[in-house]
Amino acid sequence: MSGSPKIKLSAEVSKITIPGRKKCYRLYGKFGYGICDLMTLEEEPPPNINEPILCRHPFLESKRALVIAQRVEELQLKYWDNGKILQPLPSLSGMRQYVNESLDRTRRDHRRLLNPTPYKVSIPFDVSVSEKLYDFLHLIWLQNAPIGQ
Repeated sequence: MSGSPKIKLSAEVSKITIPGRKKCYRLYGKFGYGICDLMTLEEEPPPNINEPILCRHPFLESKRALVIAQRVEELQLKYWDNGKILQPLPSLSGMRQYVNESLDRTRRDHRRLLNPTPYKVSIPFDVSVSEKLYDFLHLIWLQNAPIGQ
């Protein structure tokens, strides 16, 4: 709407949207398995490997973790822009290989069918947010939340 980020507010925190243009990354630990998924503002630089990264729950101030990633994978790749192909599309066999490799990078206890271990994300949200996105989200939230009298 007019190029500025908007937030949908709700009494249920799980229904509140996270405004702005964003990027998503998967952070991997020293054993090659995914530690968590991280959402950042689009203009933020990608997380650096071997450096502490503060991962926060979007709404619960005390839920946060310092993560040191050994590998960072961008989860959203742009293939088209204004009708133009930006990079070659993967073949079906290439996609199958990517999915199988992605499953191999997921711990077995996360993949088991009976009582799987939850993946470290901000439940009910499927992703943690960067400190900059957390601050931006709460600024927009406070600017738009009604003030009781």
